[in-house]
Amino acid sequence: MNVYATDKIRNVVLLGHGGCGKTSLIESMAFSTGIIKRVRTVAEGGTVSDYDKEEIKRKFSIQASVIPLEVDGVKVNILDTPGLFDFAGEVYEALSVADAAVIVINGKSGVQVGTRKSFDFCEKRGIPVIVYISNVEDEHVDANAIVEELRDSYGNKIVPFHMPLKEEHDFKGFINIVKMLECTLKADGSFDEKVLEEGENDDLDSFRMELMEGVAETDEDLMEKFFAEEPFTDEEIKNAIVTSVASRDLMPVICGAISNDYGANVLLHDMVKYFSAPGNVEGQLTGVKTKSGEEVTASFDVSKPVSAYVFKTIADPFVGRFSLVKVADGVLKSDCSLYNADKETEERIGKLYVLRGKEQIEVSELNAGDIGAIAKLSETKTGDTLSPKADPIAFNKAAMPEPFTFMRYVTKAKGDEDKVSTALKKLMDEDLTLREENDKANRQMLLYGLGDQHLEIVRSKLADRYKVEIDLVKPKVAFKETIRGNFEVQGKYKKQSGGHGQYGDVKMTFEPSGDLENPYVFEEKIFGGAVPKNYFPAVEKGIAESCQKGLLAGYPVVGVKATLIDGSYHPVDSSEMAFKMAAITAFKNAIPNCKPVLLEPIVNLKVDVLDANTGDVMGDLNKRRGRILGMNPLPGGRQELEADIPLASLVGYSTDLRSMTGGSGEFSYEFSRYEQMPADAQEKVLKEAEAEKENEK
Repeated sequence: MNVYATDKIRNVVLLGHGGCGKTSLIESMAFSTGIIKRVRTVAEGGTVSDYDKEEIKRKFSIQASVIPLEVDGVKVNILDTPGLFDFAGEVYEALSVADAAVIVINGKSGVQVGTRKSFDFCEKRGIPVIVYISNVEDEHVDANAIVEELRDSYGNKIVPFHMPLKEEHDFKGFINIVKMLECTLKADGSFDEKVLEEGENDDLDSFRMELMEGVAETDEDLMEKFFAEEPFTDEEIKNAIVTSVASRDLMPVICGAISNDYGANVLLHDMVKYFSAPGNVEGQLTGVKTKSGEEVTASFDVSKPVSAYVFKTIADPFVGRFSLVKVADGVLKSDCSLYNADKETEERIGKLYVLRGKEQIEVSELNAGDIGAIAKLSETKTGDTLSPKADPIAFNKAAMPEPFTFMRYVTKAKGDEDKVSTALKKLMDEDLTLREENDKANRQMLLYGLGDQHLEIVRSKLADRYKVEIDLVKPKVAFKETIRGNFEVQGKYKKQSGGHGQYGDVKMTFEPSGDLENPYVFEEKIFGGAVPKNYFPAVEKGIAESCQKGLLAGYPVVGVKATLIDGSYHPVDSSEMAFKMAAITAFKNAIPNCKPVLLEPIVNLKVDVLDANTGDVMGDLNKRRGRILGMNPLPGGRQELEADIPLASLVGYSTDLRSMTGGSGEFSYEFSRYEQMPADAQEKVLKEAEAEKENEK
């Protein structure tokens, strides 16, 4: 592949709801540019952008991929992204280096939740947008209705450039609004073009007028021409469109027909024509010079020292390990050394590649603004920056969605724990929304992700790639135990087996400490030396050990105040171990008489939903023992529900919330406190704990 100058590069991310046709659109683009010889469907597998085994097996995109295409002497780096919400991290990575976006809408499905999320993503990042509506040849697809729905939400900046031509419900071709052409489909798949005059098509006249108004608003001279009813030249129209698209004042709508691959080629040429070269998205890559602390913003200038941001890592045992980079400044060349300021280490840059799905195309260099891949970097991870050691830069890492769905994982084969942990670390290098956590308190390993499907695919990848198998099971919740009553007890440890014996005797009171942050508070009120002071630490040690595993269900004990009030000792047989064992005996005898209860973790939950879904979501939270604390109105007809809810009630919540809200609901939570469980809920947990003990026997 040729090396392209910065002004001959376009970095475009494809966004849209799951199943809207992004992968199929890329197939059509690849075919029209000669990259592939035939178009494959997602159902048959083997598409250029969905090459991962899991993607082929499951028939949907799981990871972002880069498909560079060459059009009119310009390199268009297409960033294909998954539409399913469980893989939003891949979308965030692609957005971090995209200069423009195409939002794909399946004409049969219309505007969906993922469509609106795509618009939100682009608005937050200030990314220019073209809208692509597919399947318009279908008799049931009303492209005008989709345009009107988009305008209801995003205003008159939604302007059709390319609309289907139909007679009643029969598809006849397309109307090119920018060029004022009527393109009628012929039997051999080609089109007859006819120049349209004003008054021949009411919809065309309306859309054309809106487009000309938008053109006029970009420049005072053009505004004067518009009011003087002087026609704009083609060059004036094009330049005005480029300016308006870059400033997000205009979002062109282009239509395509999957049945004859029409539209993909038009879209490609319009991306080249109307999207700008890298650098038009303000503040896309910002950071600091690590030596001076000076703030720096990528300018995509080839004359500056080289710097590159690593936006994605691929660690596939078959494809290999690649760090995908966007060159921020300068020219990145093979066989050089650059400094990783994030890891404070120097990296040797060997060969440079351009990846096209799983295809690896070696290149000698990459200019500022281009996207490529570096093989086999030893320390560099996603989010790191490579730059000269003399003046290193660290760009800000892209924000990523926080994983809140968690499951416990158990290895199927004993002794595979280390293998699984090693394999998971490799997957976590690729996927920043995946997290492993060792829950030592409950002796379990937890896997966090963006949804149940996300975790299921991780399980499948472990088996397929790394030949280790795990089961995903319901996690143990980090319950705790405490007491609600007082009790006075004696604990004695006496053992005689020839020679010195063992003797320790304590009299203690146990009561709530009122402090649920700490396991215990220990005090002594010994008079007259009934227990020598040198044995006090041993008594406390016995209490500390006892609190590690409670008597109700084996959970850690908190909030206990233990007071040593009396006891006795033997001048020969007493020892620290004997008094520790005496304290443990006292604990075991006292706690069942102190009204022991279970405590459960309570989290503060925030759920972002559409107004129409608030009733269903609130009802569901009540069923989960949640307490609604309030509702906060959000822009766009949404509400933020705030509730306190037991953490145990959120197992599986991600899937249920998406089902209730059609995928539009989002949630987050943070730990709040521990609270006593209701009696019926406690009884259920105790039965489960008892059943687990029986199974372990």
